[in-house]
Amino acid sequence: METKTERVVIVGGGFAGLNVLKKLANNPHFEVILVDKNNYHFFPPLIYQVSTAFIENSNISYPFRRMFQSMNNVRFHMGSLVKVDPAENTVETTTGTLRYDYLVLALGTETNFFGMENVKQHALPMKTIKDALKLRDHLLLMMEKAVRTKNKFERNKYFNIVISGGGPTGVEIAGMLAEMVHKIGAKDYPEITDRNLKIYLIDAAPTLLGPMSTKSQQEAAKVLTKLGVIIKLDTPVKDYVNGKVILGNGETIATSALIWTSGVVACEVPGLPPSVIGRGRRIIVNEFNQIAAPNSSLPDNIYVIGDIALQTSDKNFPNGHPQLAQVAIQQGDLLGANLKRMSKEEFLEPFSYNDKGSMAIISKYKAVVDLPKGHFKGFFAWLVWLFIHLIPIAGFRNKFTLTFNWFWAFVTNDPTLRLIIGSGKKEEEDTKSELPK
Repeated sequence: METKTERVVIVGGGFAGLNVLKKLANNPHFEVILVDKNNYHFFPPLIYQVSTAFIENSNISYPFRRMFQSMNNVRFHMGSLVKVDPAENTVETTTGTLRYDYLVLALGTETNFFGMENVKQHALPMKTIKDALKLRDHLLLMMEKAVRTKNKFERNKYFNIVISGGGPTGVEIAGMLAEMVHKIGAKDYPEITDRNLKIYLIDAAPTLLGPMSTKSQQEAAKVLTKLGVIIKLDTPVKDYVNGKVILGNGETIATSALIWTSGVVACEVPGLPPSVIGRGRRIIVNEFNQIAAPNSSLPDNIYVIGDIALQTSDKNFPNGHPQLAQVAIQQGDLLGANLKRMSKEEFLEPFSYNDKGSMAIISKYKAVVDLPKGHFKGFFAWLVWLFIHLIPIAGFRNKFTLTFNWFWAFVTNDPTLRLIIGSGKKEEEDTKSELPK
């Protein structure tokens, strides 16, 4: 008897989507199509090191088609999601329409600017590879402008860097930038004698690293303060106008670089009924990550996993799971296994998140790690962070290259990636206009 092949369309090639795909790879029962607007997978936890010119973007990214060469039932479709049609079992993308038997939505999140249009237009998010490269170019261009200007106020504006968001990403980029100021600034920019670069880390919450332990929060504040980072808590950003960040307490900071890491919102999925959309635009799902649509005729062949999913059936996380890589990985693994169980007419296994802890790097050789049964910090925590973040990198070459590049950069305190490549014409004209007469 011939086995029927069922088509699984996965929208989103992050941790969640890829882990479903890996479970189904080379399984003759399934035809798998991955849809993504980029032709590569990248590793978000290390994106801040790309934005600070510490590692190359190719070290944390890998082409999907290269990844799928040995998977004979997997194909890649490059395109952005336009809408889902549950009644017709189709997905419309910017490059064509795909039919599915099972649909897996794993689009992840996008930057949340909380309705502040000026911030959206002028701040520098750090969510994608393109964001990271743009931020790298922008910071380097600001330093070149600071070298040329004779106006002290303008120079201070170029020297001030404001980071909004005191979560792991904000803390990590603040520490990395502070290290670079101390180790590289004087060597790269000897023309500047009155060097007064200030890094501000601002958050509306009362602590840094909100989801982590009190010990980790205190250690982060201590290390960053020692590096010269100016921390302002209980202080939201309200606007960004004419090169000035306006804070909730009325204070303003002149800066040409507002780095935005303050929050995310789930990517929108047109075509789904409003009844299944929860807080943060996340999609409500049951214990099997199927869309939970009470009083709806929505079919049961649509699954949602990762940051975009809102699952409240897990007794340990009644308000939904944290939007972390580990949740995405575990949900992807389980969904892949459950799809195989369905093909064998076996019972499905409900999702229960195994919290393995959280960690954040603060500066060179300093990190914090929170485990379910303990906390540790310092050099050993930094080694653990390094090891854990190397494991999921796709491809042996990436791991080897990344390890070597990291080791060399940390030893020499002088990475060689400070290249201004992607500056647009407007920035180039701005640069020319400021040349000394």
